[in-house]
Amino acid sequence: MMQSSESAREEAKTTPPASGRFDRTSIILHWFTVLLIAVQFSSAWLRQMVDHNSSFAATLLDTHRNSGVLIWTVSMTRLVWLHNYAYLPPFPEGMPRLQQTIAKANEYGLYALLLVQPITGLGRVLLRGAPFDLFIWEAPALFEPNDAIRHLLEKAHEFGANALFALIGLHAGAALFHRLILRDGVLQRMLPWNSQAVGVGEPIRGRLPVRRNKTNSRSVLAHGRRSF
Repeated sequence: MMQSSESAREEAKTTPPASGRFDRTSIILHWFTVLLIAVQFSSAWLRQMVDHNSSFAATLLDTHRNSGVLIWTVSMTRLVWLHNYAYLPPFPEGMPRLQQTIAKANEYGLYALLLVQPITGLGRVLLRGAPFDLFIWEAPALFEPNDAIRHLLEKAHEFGANALFALIGLHAGAALFHRLILRDGVLQRMLPWNSQAVGVGEPIRGRLPVRRNKTNSRSVLAHGRRSF
């Protein structure tokens, strides 16, 4: 049974969708992450514009905290799916090696920040030494107040937010460059809709799927495929 399960997993990873796109689960997780990130930034920016002692500010803070926990959970889920089940189309054949390296570095940075940011944010909350709301629960005070470490976490959280915004801008800019300038169908691979199969009217050079064996499938992120 374990062998048949492993075979099914390998088949899922190496069998491309007929449209040449990412698998459906990867697409859903990607756009759910985008939605949560939008909630994160908008709640943080809105809170800067309102009275911090107001009930609306408290609601925004709760929304920011809850969406941060969801981002961490979804990001971990994506990594598990990516490692075990996802079908990841190869880069276009004509894409320069430097661009591939930059794309992979951007992806690593995005995943790292999406996992670290919720930790620094929650750390700030925990080190206040006071109860706080988390979804439908009220979490008790778990640590004694520590203003020094809390200040460091605040600075790290602010730096991480700026770095995340920059990487998202680079990621989105690259996607638009592929769509509007290169017109190689890369963006269409991750769109939530499928108006036409990738490569129809906008062929992707070298988009034939590359089968992966068990050895190289263990290091999916390092094999020249886009997943973010």
